[in-house]
Amino acid sequence: MNYSAQVMEHFSNPRNVGELPGANAVGESGNAKCGDIMKMYLKIENGVIQDASFKTFGCGAAIATSSMATELIKGKTIEEALKVSNSAVVEALGGLPESKIHCSVLAEKAVKAAIANYKGN
Repeated sequence: MNYSAQVMEHFSNPRNVGELPGANAVGESGNAKCGDIMKMYLKIENGVIQDASFKTFGCGAAIATSSMATELIKGKTIEEALKVSNSAVVEALGGLPESKIHCSVLAEKAVKAAIANYKGN
């Protein structure tokens, strides 16, 4: 499988890893078929995502998409973060092999689950 330089960079040096102290929103997403599980932690103040982190159990693409998703939503309003799609994550990573697109979907779902948790849904 050929991965872009961005995917390899985010896999080798993931950003925002681990539980986030002071997180007031937590969301989880998983795929039973491949076994990947992502947990997103957000710190939201006045409707803006001040900080974001993740813990992911999965392949390199799962780790890279989680890392990129946190980078894309930091500093954004809740509304802006909800518009960050899996395809935006894939594009920011310079593409993903077709068989790994589901990892970007998990990242999008984990962000949305965390925001839903924050909103009390």
